[in-house]
Amino acid sequence: MKKIIAIIVVALTFTLTGKAQNNMKTEAAVVSLEQTKGEFTQKTLTLKEGDYIFEIANKNVGHQVGFVLVPKGADASKPENHIKTAYVTKAVENNTKETSKVTTLTKGEYVYFCPLNPTPQYTLTVK
Repeated sequence: MKKIIAIIVVALTFTLTGKAQNNMKTEAAVVSLEQTKGEFTQKTLTLKEGDYIFEIANKNVGHQVGFVLVPKGADASKPENHIKTAYVTKAVENNTKETSKVTTLTKGEYVYFCPLNPTPQYTLTVK
């Protein structure tokens, strides 16, 4: 009987702990962006502070594309200034989509671009 009670207590502890951790996780909004040859179709973005996952679509560019996000004013040519969590987890093949890791954005201005396409730098504003 004690063994059964101990098993129930352990099972209940794992269940409650798991639910508490799930409730603590923040929801990340998905920002979908698409690239065509030499450009993003979305030229500017305005978001609220929060957690985001960037979903990048390669719309027939003809080769792999990527995604770089940098605080505005930082030298975008230097990888140490890139927000690494915003990188897609792997290069986006032609006519496919890939996503980034969860990226927390705070108020301010950022620029996004693709050095592989290559694209101009576009503005992302967080209010």
